[in-house]
Amino acid sequence: MDSNGAAARVEAATKVYGSGDTEVRALDGITVAFEKGRFTAIMGPSGSGKSTLLHCAAGLDSVTDGSVFIGDVRLGDLSEKQLTLLRRRKVGFVFQAFNLIPTLNAAENITLPIDIAGGRVDRSWMDAVVGTMRLGDRLTHRPSELSGGQQQRVAAARALVARPEIVFADEPTGNLDSHSSAEVLGFLRQAADEFGQTIVMVTHDPAAAAFSDRVVFLADGRRVEELESPTVDSILELMKSLGG
Repeated sequence: MDSNGAAARVEAATKVYGSGDTEVRALDGITVAFEKGRFTAIMGPSGSGKSTLLHCAAGLDSVTDGSVFIGDVRLGDLSEKQLTLLRRRKVGFVFQAFNLIPTLNAAENITLPIDIAGGRVDRSWMDAVVGTMRLGDRLTHRPSELSGGQQQRVAAARALVARPEIVFADEPTGNLDSHSSAEVLGFLRQAADEFGQTIVMVTHDPAAAAFSDRVVFLADGRRVEELESPTVDSILELMKSLGG
């Protein structure tokens, strides 16, 4: 894979937990690249290595063997401090749990990563993100005053406001109803289309994966299939053929 086209990639990556009889091989020599400006979904049965791949690709966990790159930077070459700085500058995260600070309002939660890093908020970009997320009338509300869907849109806005090179989303709609899910997924789709953002999302939901440009299917820590321009029907058909 041409590294110039990849916002992140893993090469021959293995991740082993435990040893001996308790050894679990969560990733088994997997190679996959996430192209710049595209929305990639990762699917597979429980225990297939989806979240492990996401966490290793994002630098939240290290691989046992193989290489992980964000841009052209090999994560294994970095110290813990350098890795923290790289994640802060280049990576955004959206998790199933919204992870908002209850004592801060929506605006303060959105700008928190930039404030922690001592950076300056680009107000025009912040306004664009907030407008796209339709959060303009919610910025002074604390998380307890927001619906689940609004909280997840705040979390997504927080991931994007620092203009990261890549956003990793782990089951971002897992706690949401179908309407709120569609709102969050529509925003991630828009972020790729209009902002050129790179999105990598783990999901078990074919309807969520259908928002992506490409679905990567895992089984037993390996990449077993890919689907371009997925639809719910094509995803279900492939899952059926894979026995998923």
